[in-house]
Amino acid sequence: MKPLLFSQRIWTDTFSNQQILKLNHKLTHLTKTNQFSESLKLFTKIHSSHKPDHYTLSTAITATSKTRHVTVFGNQLHSFAIKTALKDYSHVGNSLLSLYAKAHDLVSVELVFDDIQWPDVYSWTTVLSAVARLSEIDYALHVFDKMPKCYVAVWNAIITGCSDNGCEHVAFRLFKDMFRMNVRGDNYTFATMLSLCYLSEGLDYGRHVHSVVVKSGFLDWTSVVNSLITMYFNCECVMDGYKVFEETESEVRNHVTYNAMIDGFVSVERFEDAFLMFRDMHRDSVCLSEVTFVSVLSSCCSLRVGCQAQGLAIKMGFDCGYTAVNNATMTMYSFFGKVNEARSVFERMEESRDLVSWNVMVSMFFQENINEEAILTYIKMRREGIEPDAFTYGSLLSASDSLQMVEMIHSVLCKNGLNKVEVLNALISSYSRNGQIKRAFQIFSDLPYKSLISWNSIISGFVLNGYPMQGLEKFSVLLNTHLKPNAYSLSLALSICSCTPDMDHGKQVHGYILRHGFDSEISLGNALVTMYSKCGFLDRSLSVFNAMVERDTITWNAIISAYSQHGQGKEAVHCFEAMQISPGIKPDHATFTAVLSACSHSGLVNDATRILDIMVNIYGFVPSVDHFSCIVDLLGRSGYLDEAERVVSDGYFGAHPNMCWSLFSACANHGNLTLGRKVARLLLEREQNNPSVYVLLANICAEACQWEEAAKLRDMVKQFGTTKQPGCSWIST
Repeated sequence: MKPLLFSQRIWTDTFSNQQILKLNHKLTHLTKTNQFSESLKLFTKIHSSHKPDHYTLSTAITATSKTRHVTVFGNQLHSFAIKTALKDYSHVGNSLLSLYAKAHDLVSVELVFDDIQWPDVYSWTTVLSAVARLSEIDYALHVFDKMPKCYVAVWNAIITGCSDNGCEHVAFRLFKDMFRMNVRGDNYTFATMLSLCYLSEGLDYGRHVHSVVVKSGFLDWTSVVNSLITMYFNCECVMDGYKVFEETESEVRNHVTYNAMIDGFVSVERFEDAFLMFRDMHRDSVCLSEVTFVSVLSSCCSLRVGCQAQGLAIKMGFDCGYTAVNNATMTMYSFFGKVNEARSVFERMEESRDLVSWNVMVSMFFQENINEEAILTYIKMRREGIEPDAFTYGSLLSASDSLQMVEMIHSVLCKNGLNKVEVLNALISSYSRNGQIKRAFQIFSDLPYKSLISWNSIISGFVLNGYPMQGLEKFSVLLNTHLKPNAYSLSLALSICSCTPDMDHGKQVHGYILRHGFDSEISLGNALVTMYSKCGFLDRSLSVFNAMVERDTITWNAIISAYSQHGQGKEAVHCFEAMQISPGIKPDHATFTAVLSACSHSGLVNDATRILDIMVNIYGFVPSVDHFSCIVDLLGRSGYLDEAERVVSDGYFGAHPNMCWSLFSACANHGNLTLGRKVARLLLEREQNNPSVYVLLANICAEACQWEEAAKLRDMVKQFGTTKQPGCSWIST
């Protein structure tokens, strides 16, 4: 009987092993297809009727690590592994390492790793990745020092861990050590290092890594090519990135390669090139992904192109359930002011809306001045249980035109404990915009960390509320912090200097600009031209203008205004003519206001008439009130009061106050009492009890020897209890 029992036992064990193999195969399939709950149910069934082996347990641990019940069920599986001694299998230990890493349990990670008797490469890399993911870089480096250094996977794990935790300098040091120890990097190594070059070592080291990639023969790896393209675009070396793309074999390129090129062109604002790359991608039958459509739709250079991209996305099925694509489509329509189209996309999304979707709608409504709709959208968003973020509150604050609204949002922020610096910066700007500079300064003072935007916001707030010297004082404090002012900070300082009596401040800011390499910034050149002009130094304005390598429309407007302010009308006209023949420069409304004002101050009637004709017939601009005010002022100064009156009465703006004041001043200059009375009546209809009207009319009467009328007008000013503010000057002597 014994031989029979022995053979029966062998048959039973074989059958049991076959059953376990089948069940393990099914368990693995469920785990790989993300059916984790079903995997755990099957493991429980196996545990109750069979004896799980090390493969069964390892797969169950992997499934557990991807569910919400990591700690509870994971601890039970760990206990089972200890009781059955299955923990001694390396892949069981490795699975436990991954599980505790995802549970952010560093103590258990250390215990499991110490318990692995013969750790393999996977064990080393898993523990390094786990510790790095928990931001314990010092401990990760300590573990790394004990490891065998011959495996590239180990080096990749520690380098990636350092880079993910902001220790780029350590990652670069390890990369150099790796090559000194003759460990050959792989595609993953190079892809990681190239992604770091623009953050730390810069373009030169990126080129060095590129040369190592070429020597090592990794240019036929798609991931490396993609990282090279991204690195060059991040360093704004567009031609180098494009050259890498062109030299890459077509079979090496994939959809990520094309996406990298599209994103790169978008990042340097070459939107037409981005769309051409998208077109080539589609023509070459490269798989268009969700990321592709998001990049293209977010950067369309025209509405027609955007509609074409949306049509293709719909045709390929990227409209239903693809939230990011729909968000990008709404952003595109929002950019072109197509509110109804954006709303239509939003309403079709229904269940797939996320926070970004709501933020796009709120910001779009504010952008289009549909404030009530924006507030209603925000309220609806809250009712649907969507929590606002910093961007939501930033949009609400940036468009809040009432102090009550700002205070309400402030109270909500305090209640929710949302104290991100980005939101508080928006709050500073909103209070400043609503005349509450003290409250804005209090928020600024209480900031635990002040970003550059914080400083810019409070400086701008002081300027906006009529406290330029306090703004300049804060700019001086900013210079003594670890932060470096940007072009906007310096332009604020220059705008302050242009309205203060002491020119020394302006010169110091100019010196800072030259010393710190900001002299190529067009916006700062423009601000310097304006500052020197307003402070009475036309020669310095010209010097800055002539030294500028690049100029835009604002540059030309600034120098034309400078000539105008200094009474050099002919030079302003010559400058306008030079502007017209400058490549890539087109006059705007402000240009014509400046040059017509210059003509007005210099009495250049013929030039002004010719320029007005150019404005309408060549550039197609419709003259505004400012332009007509300049014409009225010019005609009035030149003694053509009847023509000036005709412009005021026959114009489609009617008797606009700006134009009436220009004509009124001309009446005073030429002693035309009859017309002066008529214009005064028009002004008083719009500006009741304005003392300046009575005072100027009284002066005209006195000039015409109408003493009684002049006296009556001055008595009326006293009866109304109004006084004319005396003039003042900032100019120091």
